[in-house]
Amino acid sequence: MLILDSDTTRALLPFGKLVPALRDALIRGCEVPQRHSHAIDAHGAAPGTMLLMPSWQTGAYLGVKTVTIYPGNTQSGLPGLYSTYLLHDARTGQPLAMIDGNEITSRRTAAASALAASYLSRKEAASMLVLGAGRVASLLPHAYRAVRPIERVAVWDINASQGEALAARLQADGFDARFAPTIAAACEDADIVTSATLSTLPLVQRAWLRPGTHLDLIGGFTPAMREADDDCFDATSVFVDTSEAVLKAGDLLHPIGAGVLMAADIRAMLADLCQQRHPGRTNDTEITVFKAVGTALEDLAAAVMAYEGFEGSHGTTPRVEAMAM
Repeated sequence: MLILDSDTTRALLPFGKLVPALRDALIRGCEVPQRHSHAIDAHGAAPGTMLLMPSWQTGAYLGVKTVTIYPGNTQSGLPGLYSTYLLHDARTGQPLAMIDGNEITSRRTAAASALAASYLSRKEAASMLVLGAGRVASLLPHAYRAVRPIERVAVWDINASQGEALAARLQADGFDARFAPTIAAACEDADIVTSATLSTLPLVQRAWLRPGTHLDLIGGFTPAMREADDDCFDATSVFVDTSEAVLKAGDLLHPIGAGVLMAADIRAMLADLCQQRHPGRTNDTEITVFKAVGTALEDLAAAVMAYEGFEGSHGTTPRVEAMAM
């Protein structure tokens, strides 16, 4: 069985290729059962969560990702998320590869965010505000640059030193980046506001969003997590990655419970955009909102891309021939 470590996996998943790979996978589709979610006692610290996310394409590939999320890890200087990915031949069940799940998760999350923005943000969008300074947040400007001419990046984080450090890294990568001490002021110059945090309190207020803004919410994945206030969903164009978002995302459950948003008001899912069943943004003053909780389809597409890319670069024909995601 092939084992791909983090450095190898990262090199095999450049955003310029990963974003269109996700689009192709969403157009083709695959079997994606609802994920398993289990609460884990963390001995006095904030509870952990284990997610099990299987998916498969009949006659081709089968994969399962395990994810552990421990919000309390940040206090110990550890990542809040760890994951692994096991890829199989769906025809026989044979294990093909163990792939670094952290890279799969973070890169496909950023790529899916950028993919949605390719339909929902203004084409000339050049400035963005990133909320959060973790692994996924650090990748968002790079992913968005694959679909939009991003030049200016403001970074906000509840831990100012971490936000300043990310801004410095982005400067070194060629972005005009700065740390933003307040979210409200940073929204004034943001064509795109993207949030990748584990917040349980709303961070973004609708009053701060100027006309034409694209708001991207990808951090929260439980009913208790929120990154935007209810007003962000009032008379805006709301899109989701999958139907699971309405069942699990606090950012949607709260405004629905308050009567601000109805499930029927959600314009489309990401697959609808990719399959051209919905046009996405319709004018330059529209405020668009994308809420994502992640889908195992994206993980499978990224895992297949990494596996086939490695096999191909080493002169080996992948064992699942002519059936790639």
